[in-house]
Amino acid sequence: MRVLGIDPGYAIVGYGVLDYNSSKFKVLDFGAVKTKAGESFPCRLQHIFESLIKVIDLWQPEVMAIEKVFHNTNAKTVMDVSQARGVIILAAQVKGLDIVEYTPLQVKQSVVGYGRADKKQVQEMTRIILKLNEVPKPDDTADALALAICHAHSSSASQLIQRASRMSL
Repeated sequence: MRVLGIDPGYAIVGYGVLDYNSSKFKVLDFGAVKTKAGESFPCRLQHIFESLIKVIDLWQPEVMAIEKVFHNTNAKTVMDVSQARGVIILAAQVKGLDIVEYTPLQVKQSVVGYGRADKKQVQEMTRIILKLNEVPKPDDTADALALAICHAHSSSASQLIQRASRMSL
């Protein structure tokens, strides 16, 4: 299974592409789409869309795992991130990817085994699981890889449950 993990934003969109097969990960690519603060917001959204289309075309993932928007005290930030998420989801939809969403709690639980883990713990476990020499930078990139790991773990668990229920029939 090839997974594209996305940490959404409008200034920085982290992405990570992983292959997951027989409980083993292979890191294919990771990075960040960055937009310029001085650009108009529609131009920033267009840049995000076009950049992610290129990543999808290059790596041909089957599924995109994206973080659900969390509540923030700054309503404008939530609105802007939500608009960026819409553009990101549209890019995946246009390219025919399955789209799954995970909360930060689900990602922490899947990657660290503890839903209240802090950001550094998630990043370090991501590094260890993927056998990387260092935590990817910027943080958004490490978060995107964690989302891809979360989906791989979640889909594997779902497959095991489905197999077990078929066996009990």
